[in-house]
Amino acid sequence: QVQLVESGGGLVQAGGSLRLSCAASGRTFSRYVMGWFRQAPGKEREFVAAISSRGGSTYYADSVKGRFTISRDNAKDTVYLQMNSLKPADTAVYYCAARRGVVAGSALNEYDYWGQGTQVTVSS
Repeated sequence: QVQLVESGGGLVQAGGSLRLSCAASGRTFSRYVMGWFRQAPGKEREFVAAISSRGGSTYYADSVKGRFTISRDNAKDTVYLQMNSLKPADTAVYYCAARRGVVAGSALNEYDYWGQGTQVTVSS
């Protein structure tokens, strides 16, 4: 079992920045691919970003490419999502997810463990 706890969400104006954190516990963090997903009201959960188990490769949704950066610190068992140039369309609950493996992926059903989510609201 892997437990994931997100933090760092909040209310920000358009154009602003936030950094989300996800602390993991329970298993060897460096053996897990980590991903961020989001779900806006009335919409399906969607992929945002993923990072390989050792952090050597990253993968982003087109909608956030160039604005968001995913990173990880395996010594701290934590993955981050730096979000810059935020838009109202980025408003959603953001979820951290984990799966065993090496290569980052974007499919929801590939991920075995999920956090409880953190709300991000971007005002216009």
